[in-house]
Amino acid sequence: MTRFTVDAARCTQCDLCVRDCPVRIIERPPGGFPRIIAEEEGDCMACQHCLAICPEGAISIFGRRPENSLSLDPAHLPRVEALERLVRGRRSVRHYRDENVDPELLARLLSVLANAPTGVNRQELTFRVIDDREVMQRFRVKAMGELAAEVAAGRIPEQFSMVNRLVAAYVDEGRDLVFRGAPHVLVVTAPPDAPCGREDIALALAYFELLAQSAGLGTVWCGLMSLVLSARPQLKADLGIPGDHLHYQMLFGVPAIRYARTVQRDDGAEIRRVLL
Repeated sequence: MTRFTVDAARCTQCDLCVRDCPVRIIERPPGGFPRIIAEEEGDCMACQHCLAICPEGAISIFGRRPENSLSLDPAHLPRVEALERLVRGRRSVRHYRDENVDPELLARLLSVLANAPTGVNRQELTFRVIDDREVMQRFRVKAMGELAAEVAAGRIPEQFSMVNRLVAAYVDEGRDLVFRGAPHVLVVTAPPDAPCGREDIALALAYFELLAQSAGLGTVWCGLMSLVLSARPQLKADLGIPGDHLHYQMLFGVPAIRYARTVQRDDGAEIRRVLL
């Protein structure tokens, strides 16, 4: 099942893979090479820690070969100053150019995003993306049109009363407060039985936000879209979201604005040392 293999010519029998396996299913017999305990193979989390930790590149698993992985030599990693600038400079972007993101860039970002962590390494997220601005416009028009009809008929439940303001801004003022004129949206979904579904979704979107902004794109977490999909759940079918799945979404595109500097809110969270 795991196709765990060891290149005997490279393996130095350092036992790093044995010690680092989260579920302790790798062993190395005296004088031999690492192997997975046969009766415990089903417990493998598919985390690939064994492939990643081997300094000699001797281990392959699931057909993944070490030479196809990227090196984690510190010389190839961004310095903390660069990441600090990215995190401090991250902004919610609500103004976008009317153009598509380069398809190759988007495909690259989503491929990298599949590496975001998930609880128990379940890897059960689905990335649903509107990658064409014309499709996004059709969805925007349909969503706001159906909401406007519901408002006119007085069928908006009290808990979704803010929809009335959103529709009024769209119909009467031409202001798109929900989708912000964005050409794209990424909807991340998780099945209802995912052990950490909401956390997995939030982590994936946080990773996407930083990846996208590092590539010169703008993003914004779209809570109002959650409101729209709750008030008009039929719209979930247009996005392919199963009715019982968890979801959250992020608008993105090429920004029409550029922020010149970071803001100053290092005091934006309370920090308390824990002493036992």
